[in-house]
Amino acid sequence: MSKNATVGLFASLALALLFYLVALPFFSQTHAQLIAIIVLLVSLWTNEALPLGVVSLLPIILFPAFGILGVKESTINYANPIIFLFFGGFLISIALEKVELHRYIAQKILSRFVSSSHSLLLAIMSISALLSSVLSNTTTALLLMPMAMHITKDATTKARLALGVAYGASIGGVLTPIGTAPNLIYLGFMQDRGGVGIGFLQWVMMLLPLVVFMLYFGSKLLSLGMKKLHFELSDDSKELDLKQKKVLYLIVALALLLLLNSSIEPIWSGLGLDENLILLGFGLVLFTPFFGVLEWSKDRGKIPLEIMFLFGAGFSIAAAFASTGLDVQVASHLDILADLPPFLLLLSVALLVTFATEVTSNTALISIMLPIVFSLCQSIGVDPTLVMMVATIGASFAFMLPIATPPNAIAMSSGALKISQMAKYGIIFNLVGSVMITSFAYLFWSLLI
Repeated sequence: MSKNATVGLFASLALALLFYLVALPFFSQTHAQLIAIIVLLVSLWTNEALPLGVVSLLPIILFPAFGILGVKESTINYANPIIFLFFGGFLISIALEKVELHRYIAQKILSRFVSSSHSLLLAIMSISALLSSVLSNTTTALLLMPMAMHITKDATTKARLALGVAYGASIGGVLTPIGTAPNLIYLGFMQDRGGVGIGFLQWVMMLLPLVVFMLYFGSKLLSLGMKKLHFELSDDSKELDLKQKKVLYLIVALALLLLLNSSIEPIWSGLGLDENLILLGFGLVLFTPFFGVLEWSKDRGKIPLEIMFLFGAGFSIAAAFASTGLDVQVASHLDILADLPPFLLLLSVALLVTFATEVTSNTALISIMLPIVFSLCQSIGVDPTLVMMVATIGASFAFMLPIATPPNAIAMSSGALKISQMAKYGIIFNLVGSVMITSFAYLFWSLLI
């Protein structure tokens, strides 16, 4: 272990101990221990004192050791169905890269958006956002990342493009009710409690200005300080070979199936298939003799297991929150928000959810937060519809850590950037996103719902 890694490890342990001591007067010992463990994990993920995969496996040891979750309850989170969605998506990405189909698609993008770094990033983010509005943001990031990584060999540009794909997917996911799971959880929650219904078109009209602003702002921020672009454009007219065509047709078929499977009530109820199984099935097909693209002995080493472990850790944290009742305990401390003016109340909720999502999945967090926010609004006499929508959108606007959202994790799996780079840009996106969500909610959404 290097000197820097040793310092980082001891600094993380000291920070975890500090948070434990600070939390102890306000929470039970179990809750304080859980908070300390989360701080330790986040710190180690950020300073990279230990390998990403190693840190991501620590909950299996730490949670049972401190009596937070049992061994079985901890390990089962590493077999969550969404992890197999990742597995299938990674197989498709590996095949895309192996047959060099990503080169062909990258050339097509470059030939149209090569004028400046900002225009290229805006194009990449917009494509990612548009696809993510109707497809899973996970699927979108998995399909676009190999293409973005081939655009240039410059390390700085690669890192910015990886962030562009990830951030674009997260931003675009809020554009439609079907774009990401928290949106659907919010609508279902409101429907169960007889709240105000929001139609598909109405949702798009409300979120479009926010999405457009964040895409433009994000592409400007990520393009700052980038060198003048130098791309090597190959022959754009070169025909695809047989294996490239097979992979291309597979991806087109996958996209069509995912679209048909998407539900847009009351127009179309979808096919009712499990998206996790769709991705896994299409990924495994690539090993069959008909395709002959992937070989287990040669290609298994390209699967980023550390990212799969990372999400297992995220699901374990979410399970620990629910199991120990820390979510309810946190809610009891939110009464301080009751006396805030409406704008500051919305901003506080946006910031709370956005930064809390950094250490667990947005789906798990919004499932925990919506009942908390609903109860809070009822206790202070505020209509919960708008406040809970702010929380829902904030859950998708976590840009700092790879554990926060699937697109962030996929960006890390590209190998093009470090967690410290993601955190540096992500905190700016978090803060600006929270302020803009609050501003649009207070000035615009309140007029439509």
